[in-house]
Amino acid sequence: MSTPSLADLPIRRLTRRDLTACADLSEDRGWPREEHKWGFLLTAGKGYGIDDPAGGLVTACAVTEYGPHDRPDLGAIGMVLVAERHARQGIGRRLMRHVLAAMGTTPLTLHATPNGRPLYEELGFKVTGRAEMVRGRLRDGGYRPTVATRAATAEDLTAILRLDEEVFGSDRTHIVTRLPAFADQLRVAEENGRIIGYAGAWPNQDTHVVGPLVARDTETAKALIASLAAHTDRSLRTDIDVRHEELLTWVKDRGLESVAFNSVMTYGISDLPGDWSRRFAPVTVAAG
Repeated sequence: MSTPSLADLPIRRLTRRDLTACADLSEDRGWPREEHKWGFLLTAGKGYGIDDPAGGLVTACAVTEYGPHDRPDLGAIGMVLVAERHARQGIGRRLMRHVLAAMGTTPLTLHATPNGRPLYEELGFKVTGRAEMVRGRLRDGGYRPTVATRAATAEDLTAILRLDEEVFGSDRTHIVTRLPAFADQLRVAEENGRIIGYAGAWPNQDTHVVGPLVARDTETAKALIASLAAHTDRSLRTDIDVRHEELLTWVKDRGLESVAFNSVMTYGISDLPGDWSRRFAPVTVAAG
């Protein structure tokens, strides 16, 4: 019996049952396994992939939709991976075309590595911004926050959701309500009893990833990062919009180092919705 060609293998929806196969695929490409993140993405969003007749997955990706459940107004694509043994055979392009067709007229966004950017540009995505990944242990450096922060409580959820939709420009209820279980920390910044920012820190390998990071201004963002750092023994990692130059300088002055740059790309829209000046870092670049 002949082995079917890659072009004939069907693309299917992935679920949490595919978590191990997705993690294996990440590892195959030299990425961390990231089971915790994969589980979050496959639960909060949709996965697409192709099964390898020899076992495992040929390719996979995750799509997170925002806005009304039946008519999303934004979709984020992430974790686009092709097994090394099947690389450079057009599989990633085929998977992306499938996702574009499945999403119809819904505007899309993604964070592209330098290696992935040419494919996305070929498919019609445009570069609309950049994010810088930084990592390290945050030193105190004599910093004294001017904004009050504390651990978030269940009573804060309504205010957090209201602020998040205002800043992100779309409803992320299905993401935000999962943060208490996904993140090891969820903290808010407060002024006169009003929440003016919030941030999470979730576990990934030996680091805590700071995201989302939503704040009224740079001082509020600093206070939230410092409060997260004060409550963990791990290094921090986050992806900051490069337009937030003051915050990037501040974290680098206190021990975080630049690791990489990603291009923020959009499809079907000229720019992301919401207020970028208060959107400092995503939950994860895989979810926009």
